[in-house]
Amino acid sequence: MCRPLSFFYVLDMKNINTQSKSSFPPVKVAVLIDGGFFVKRFNSVLNYKRTLSGTDAANRLYTIAHRHVGNENTLYRIFYYDCYPFSKKMHNPIDNKVIDFKSTPEYKFRTELMEALKKKRKVALRLGTLKESKVWAIYPNRVKDLLSGRMDVKDLKPEDVHLELKQKGIDMKIGVDIASLALKRFVDRIVLISGDSDFVPAAKLARREGIDFILDPMGAEVEPTLFEHIDGLDSSFKKTRIKTSTPFNVGVRKKGATTVKATSKQQ
Repeated sequence: MCRPLSFFYVLDMKNINTQSKSSFPPVKVAVLIDGGFFVKRFNSVLNYKRTLSGTDAANRLYTIAHRHVGNENTLYRIFYYDCYPFSKKMHNPIDNKVIDFKSTPEYKFRTELMEALKKKRKVALRLGTLKESKVWAIYPNRVKDLLSGRMDVKDLKPEDVHLELKQKGIDMKIGVDIASLALKRFVDRIVLISGDSDFVPAAKLARREGIDFILDPMGAEVEPTLFEHIDGLDSSFKKTRIKTSTPFNVGVRKKGATTVKATSKQQ
């Protein structure tokens, strides 16, 4: 007498359920960090009182990177992209006083951060250069006050302006490393900590090569179109806001991390 087919089907499902946890092998992960973006988000979320040091920031960054790797996977390397801070002397256009940027808290913080990262295992620094424009700009909040008439130009203070500095070579280095990691199959997954959309062409290449590409915007707003070019979003800080009115499914992971699936409820 033949046994019911459903009996064998139930047995097969049980075998699948019991083996599901071990069916996925560990993967090799590379973590790429946009240094300028990280410092901005770190100071905005955790260091708004400016009481933490560059070493504290390096330790927190190292922890975030390893959280993305997980206990079962293997870390290939942590890549940190940044420039050494500006160290020259300039005259503030408001009071014409000389500012020695090498003695500023920002210089000390960023230098200490990079020196601390150099000493950590499996961390590689990819350094670009700063382009000195010699142009001073007014902070956006003061621009609004000037345009609205709440403030006059003569009321500007030295702290209301800043020297515009632009990084050179950072985006190119990130793109080249993503392409190299993908084409040479050094890793199975790439985690990019950034809030910029300039990485999209490199992300497309990595995904075509079968790389699992994850974006960590550290709680910053992200454009909804970015979901077309990544395999997942895993924010290391509070919930990430999406610049759209379309509701997305949001799942909260342990330790306050947030993942956002690129599936709309309106589909």
